[in-house]
Amino acid sequence: MNHIAELLRKKGIIPTQQRLMIAEKLFERRQHISAERLLAMVNETHAEVSKATIYNTLNLFAEKGLVKEIIVDPERVFYDTHTGSHHHFFDIESGELHDIESDMLRVEGLPQLPPGMIQESVDIVVRIRRAHTTAMSHAA
Repeated sequence: MNHIAELLRKKGIIPTQQRLMIAEKLFERRQHISAERLLAMVNETHAEVSKATIYNTLNLFAEKGLVKEIIVDPERVFYDTHTGSHHHFFDIESGELHDIESDMLRVEGLPQLPPGMIQESVDIVVRIRRAHTTAMSHAA
């Protein structure tokens, strides 16, 4: 856990016990995770972390660049531990996100930015479903 504490310190985050417990589960592998799933994972071993603490910590980690917030719709937000430039497939049936590396997708023709603004990033979420599901829904 020392390497996690050091990572947090490098980003200007005080490594409290709860932040360390959350970060340990969050960064154990590259993943896309919801706050609810992370809460369940943390509380499997440490039943002392509240939902508010999870959300506050994830928001802090996103603000400091440790995770990337992926909003697939107003009700579904994922936190991505892969913060480099990439995009996503969102499987609307399984609810899973899958990475699309940036070099696999090209974006052209972005509109002119409003005066005084600079581009921060472009995040693309391609919503997918099994082909047979689409065919069956059109037949009904």
